[in-house]
Order: sequence, then structure tokens, then C-alpha cells
Amino acid sequence: MRVNHREKDLENHDRGLDYDLPRLLHRRGMLKLVAGVGLAGAGLITLGACGSDSTIAGTNGPSGARPPGGGPGAGGPDSTQTSDTASGELPEETGGPFPGDGSNGANVLNQSGVVRRDITSSFGSSTTMAEGVPLDITMTINDFANNKSPLAGGAVYVWHCDREGRYSLYSQGVTDENYLRGVQETDDRGQVRFTTIFPACYSGRWPHIHFEVYPSLAKATNGANKIATSQMALPDATCQAVYATSGYEQSRSNLSRVSLKTDNVFRDGYDLQLPTVTGDPSSGYQLTFSCAV
Repeated sequence: MRVNHREKDLENHDRGLDYDLPRLLHRRGMLKLVAGVGLAGAGLITLGACGSDSTIAGTNGPSGARPPGGGPGAGGPDSTQTSDTASGELPEETGGPFPGDGSNGANVLNQSGVVRRDITSSFGSSTTMAEGVPLDITMTINDFANNKSPLAGGAVYVWHCDREGRYSLYSQGVTDENYLRGVQETDDRGQVRFTTIFPACYSGRWPHIHFEVYPSLAKATNGANKIATSQMALPDATCQAVYATSGYEQSRSNLSRVSLKTDNVFRDGYDLQLPTVTGDPSSGYQLTFSCAV
């Protein structure tokens, strides 16, 4: 099992390109060396894009400047191949400024009730339900260092924004909520399942779901114990269908101004971060995702 890379300082997540550029190496944790075409023994060093969620802007959730060079509908495959995607190992990503794992303020992982399959509602002192199109998630986690065999007895922490683009525990209006966050233990097949809602597209980010992998359920109580952090990029066609429904109007507008190729997390490659999603807005969606960490 690989050793987890340190995430960049979350407190500096939105200080702009001038601040981020010298720190771009932190996204993968190493330089990516690509052989130069026609240059024997020479290589081209490329830097992965710095990935982060942006700051909160009112009740519409996080917002931020969109990287240049993209436009509506520009979400096609990225030709960049990183060392992670070349080897089949899940790319390491930032947990963003709203992890809820104790690394940036609140820690939901040490609260009774966080180990659950249905993460739609808050637990503890609140039972508020997050509204939105239903989404069932099935994730299979494999051990990259052990011939990609199933990671049995591990744990996965999943979190994402609500239909309004807000993150529970952090965003204005939902600081007292802890919905859309939960932990499950991987079974003998390395699988975990969650029931949730389809997240919004907030300004400056492609629609996504965060997750952390832990070596065991007992260790899944603090972000310091994680062995991997990454994000799933939700498919464009599914996003278009969901955001055409009532309640997702702002997401439809935000999606038209971002693409996978311009997103500050996925723009350097996302082929190992695209789940398969089936279903429809009326009956809900089923997401399946497999990765090696």
C-alpha cells in the first residue's frame, strides 16, 4: 500500500496563481517525467495543476476564478498522461478546504453516527435531509502495492456539497449540519456503498465527489491516518440531465462556464477518476467506481 502524500496547506487554497505556481508539485507529490519526442535520453518535465476547492461566496457555496482557455461544453478527454494514470494508481488530490477530517477545523470522523451507508441526512443533534436527485454509490478499492487485490477491511470517507453548492460544517447556513458525509468499511471485495444525492456544480469547479481511504475503520477517525485522498469527476451527460431538473438551476449556469479541461483539479488528467453512472433524474442514479490506491 502506498504512502500518502501530504496535501498542500488548505488555509492557502485560494491565494491565486502567483501563490500556487511554485507549489504545483504538491498535487501529485512528484515531478512527472515524459520522454521528449525524437530526443534520445532527453525528457520533458511537466507540472500537475494545483487542485483545490475555492472559497465560499454567499449561500451558493464555494466560488473562484475559472482558469483561462475553456468554455462551455469543452469537457472532452485530456491528452495529458501523468505517471499515476500510466501506472494505474489513483491520482492523489487535495481534500479542499472543507474536509471535515480534523485537518482544517471540524472533525466529523470522531462523531458517533458517522459510520453509515445513507449520508443524505445529518446525524446527532440534527436530522436535516439534503434534497436532490437520488444517487447510489458503489466503490471498489484495490491495493495498488498488492497486485491491485481488493483492499478488505479498509475504510472510505466520502463527502460532497449539497444541491445549493454548500458543504456541511463549513458553508453559511449549514455549519450546524453534517449531512453528505459518511464512512463505510470495505468488505472482502474491497467495496463500500453509500446512498446520497447528486451534488451541485458550484462556481469554478467541475462537479465532483471527495473521498479519503483509510487502512482500517479504527484508523478512520482523523485525516492524519489516511492513505489516499482523491476526487471523482462526475460525467458531463449525467450532470446535464440532473441540472435540467428543479432545484439545480444555478448548477446549470455554473456548468456552462467550466469544463474538465479547465478545472483546476482534473485538467492534468482524469481518466482514472471518471465513474460509471447509469439511471435518470426521476428514478435516481447508480454510480460505480473502481480504483487502486
